[in-house]
Amino acid sequence: MIKTIMFDLDGTLVPFESEDFVKMYFGEIAKKLAPVGYEPKKVMNDIWAGTKAMVENDGSRLNSDVFWEVFNANNSGLPDAKPLCDDFYTNEFDSVKACLKESRDLKPMINRLKNAGFELILSTNPVFPMSAMKTRLKWVNLDESDFLLVTSYDNSSYCKPNPKYFTEIMEKTGKKACECVIIGNHVKEDIIPAKIVGAEAFWVNDYPENPDNDDTSDIMQGSLKQAADYLLSLV
Repeated sequence: MIKTIMFDLDGTLVPFESEDFVKMYFGEIAKKLAPVGYEPKKVMNDIWAGTKAMVENDGSRLNSDVFWEVFNANNSGLPDAKPLCDDFYTNEFDSVKACLKESRDLKPMINRLKNAGFELILSTNPVFPMSAMKTRLKWVNLDESDFLLVTSYDNSSYCKPNPKYFTEIMEKTGKKACECVIIGNHVKEDIIPAKIVGAEAFWVNDYPENPDNDDTSDIMQGSLKQAADYLLSLV
């Protein structure tokens, strides 16, 4: 019986195409770091390098430690970027909201699911700090308190598409895979790992991502609204 819903964030709850988001995000974070000597194109490359290291994390350290070790090693001699990035995510990240494809107020949907007895987890790929997660949740009128757990690079030691990312969540929250459904827009990062760990999965195809063109014919799929309607039908 499904008791716990794990929601992806980007492209699932927050309505944007990843390419649009990445382009705008890199432009804004580069502007933040440029005044203290960081070259914009190198910032982009170094963030990608740090992100790659997090995706390859073996679980022995927090993702935040892995990211900043790589980023700082590539920028020795420059001022510490972390305080500036933290300030950006808290106070300036809202500028990236312009990439949204539509306006969404998801509070009613989330409240319906919670009132129906489901526990909710925000299983967003933990490559950002918690401050960035909070900012993006506000874009759809949600906040951290709507979820039992919000993953971030501050509290996670794996990343998608590693199935251990979801296993780590279940270990932290005391959930069993057979009780969980993973709701996401990315086949490789959400749907396939869900199957590997033994959880149910629903592919949200409002802003779908399927980079490897995997067969989706046997996957439950539909809009975010249809995903919520399906879950409520289980009660």
